[in-house]
Amino acid sequence: MSSDIVEQVLAGERRAVARLITMIENDGNEAQEALAALYPYTGQAHIVGVTGAPGTGKSTLVNELAKVYRRGGQPVPSPRTVGIIAVDPTSPFSGGAILGDRIRMRELAGDPGIFIRSMATRGSLGGLARATADAIKVLDAAGYQVIFVETVGAGQAEVDIAKTAHTTIVVQAPGLGDDIQAIKAGILEIADIFTVNKADREGADNTVMALQMLLDLDHASRPILHHGVVMQSGQTGDSSQEQRWRPPILKTIALHSQGIEAVVEAIEAHLIYLKESQTLHRRERERIESELNDILQEELMRRLLSRVKEEEWDELIERIGRREMDPYSAARELVEEGRCV
Repeated sequence: MSSDIVEQVLAGERRAVARLITMIENDGNEAQEALAALYPYTGQAHIVGVTGAPGTGKSTLVNELAKVYRRGGQPVPSPRTVGIIAVDPTSPFSGGAILGDRIRMRELAGDPGIFIRSMATRGSLGGLARATADAIKVLDAAGYQVIFVETVGAGQAEVDIAKTAHTTIVVQAPGLGDDIQAIKAGILEIADIFTVNKADREGADNTVMALQMLLDLDHASRPILHHGVVMQSGQTGDSSQEQRWRPPILKTIALHSQGIEAVVEAIEAHLIYLKESQTLHRRERERIESELNDILQEELMRRLLSRVKEEEWDELIERIGRREMDPYSAARELVEEGRCV
């Protein structure tokens, strides 16, 4: 069956794409075989992450960005196929995704050039589902040219998307509390593009000014490359290593389709920058290394736990609970006994 589904995915058959992603979420061996066969056909799509706090309008923004890519014209010369992975919070009752993002994007559902998939976090931290990276590979191999990954909206901890996407959009909105408090260092550092959505609300200019101030502090005395142009010179040395992209700050009102073309233009400019500065190759290497580390950790943990009898595990827990052993010593004991190899 794996060879059949691989051929169907490569042909762009939507049902096969959906079925394989479901297999990936269920963590089946057959899914891993299919992914191995598809892997040589990946690496073509532009992966765009969209993250930010809940209530900033991420889903509406993705909805409007997809429309621009599909219709073509300025700033995208010709229509492109779009894949959307919307990571939803896990229901505490059923364990599944609430599918709120798919409901908000229902007007895109009739477009054959768009594929939308909601995925449950299933306990994963960092705003992404564990199977998200594999789902991206499936959409990539199926020929989707731009893949949007909308994270769950976890807030400050939501930085895993930077290890997955080529371009990361951080969405802010006025009226969500203190502007500086809302933009912690982790979120600031992962942003390639800032979007202040719901810009018709009071306080939007203050949010833009706060972002601008933080970017000025972050980029002080460093060379900046903005839309392919060096804006500021800095330390001597290898200019290719020193040039940095300065995230543009764009105001949008996604609900009324305002400011969307400027965001698409920034996305396209950032991709050009990544290629011209050799940053794309570095980010791809970092992404692969991170993914390999995650897979190794999961596999080693699985092997270790498979070699520990249930009564041994329970006894360790009891000993730790009685303060006869600390958790670090218990972990070392398990590893040193060679159970994980």
